[in-house]
Amino acid sequence: MKAIGIICEYNPFHNGHIYQIKKIKEKYIDYTIIAVMTGNFTERGDVSIIDKWSRTEIALNHGIDLVIELPYPFATQSADYFAFGGITILEELQVEKIIFGSESNDLDSIKTIAEVQIKNDEFDKLVKIYSKLGKNYPTALSNAVKDLTGKEITAPNDLLGISYLKTILKNKYKIEAECIQRTNEYHNNKLTNNISSGTAIREALKNNKSIINQIPKDTISYYKSIHTIDDYFEILKYKIITEEDLSKYQLVEEGIEQTLKKEINKVNNYDDYIKRIKSKRYTYNKISRMLLHILCNFTKEKARKWRKPEYIRILGFNNKGRIYLNSIKKELNIPLISKITKNKNDMLEFEIETTNIYNIKKNSNQKEEDKIIIKGEEYD
Repeated sequence: MKAIGIICEYNPFHNGHIYQIKKIKEKYIDYTIIAVMTGNFTERGDVSIIDKWSRTEIALNHGIDLVIELPYPFATQSADYFAFGGITILEELQVEKIIFGSESNDLDSIKTIAEVQIKNDEFDKLVKIYSKLGKNYPTALSNAVKDLTGKEITAPNDLLGISYLKTILKNKYKIEAECIQRTNEYHNNKLTNNISSGTAIREALKNNKSIINQIPKDTISYYKSIHTIDDYFEILKYKIITEEDLSKYQLVEEGIEQTLKKEINKVNNYDDYIKRIKSKRYTYNKISRMLLHILCNFTKEKARKWRKPEYIRILGFNNKGRIYLNSIKKELNIPLISKITKNKNDMLEFEIETTNIYNIKKNSNQKEEDKIIIKGEEYD
């Protein structure tokens, strides 16, 4: 059996994802499609609008054969960490290809830039020079790439694609990369047509606008109640006020903890708080991740300790996914987890803690328990 891998958030699952899965199935008819999906928190430092079990159920009902959880230490960090976690799990699962959406649909340029970043000694030197000039890391990286290749890639999915290729090249993984042209603008926060960005759909949900044309109609009921990052702001506020040493948390650097404490009582929501802290060196996304790590108690010590995924956790599968798992499970080098109560692992225990934080939101029905979603049904 052969498999295709997708690294995703499905936050929310929308018509663009339907398009991607359809294209994969057209080209790779008999392949198992495996999604490595973030849990309750996302790469941009946000909360998932609905829980991971619901998103697993939706994915299985729309063409995914097997859903695996991307652990928090990789799901919520910058592109390189996110890509490393996802690609490493897919490599372990013996996936033949990772297929990702791309704004440029120019895999050759993406490969060239990835190779420059890991093989050209001048790259790191240029990044340091631009950083000393006051550029934030993404800008310093982009400037260095342009100097060395003449190419400029700034679209988020292309940048993530570069991180996928870097992971594959650095670790000499067998998995190959392939991209599919994205049909919408990622950062557009306005609903456009039947394929709109996840950003636009989330904004519409927060403002009680209809999204019936942008997502599969059978998923509408899942979004009657959603989580937003502001649901957790008071908890974060308490923690920042009472915590003596904020510098222990991942991304809290260069004395920014003083600013965090200074500004916290001046605002009533996440967005205003981030805008007060944002600077040339600290991007919106970096601050979002920093605050999420404080909220979830993700320290620098934990980040140093957990360099690689330590398990493969099954969230759900259909019969095709189950057969594929059975065909490879004896060859896995890390534990395959279906029951959390039978596995003692610090990284997994931390995942359970973050779920408990996610569940603080009133009326949350999501639980961290021993179950797998099978074709939309829950099995303990």
